[in-house]
Amino acid sequence: MNSEKFASAEEWYQRGNEARRAGQWHEAINCYIQAIELDPDSPAVEAKHMLEDILNYYHKDSYNP
Repeated sequence: MNSEKFASAEEWYQRGNEARRAGQWHEAINCYIQAIELDPDSPAVEAKHMLEDILNYYHKDSYNP
C-alpha cells in the first residue's frame, strides 16, 4: 500500500474493498483498520471481521489437508 492519506473512514473502507476484490487481503485489512480508527462504527468493522475469518479458515486448511 502506498502512503496516500485518506480523509475519511469511508475512503479507507472503500480502498479496503478495492484491495479485497483484487485479492490483496492483508492490504484490505490494513485499510479497514485505518477506517475503524477514524470511525469505530464503520462498516469496516464487519468487513475486517469477515476477512479475518476467511484468512483463518484458509490457514487451518493449509495445516490440515
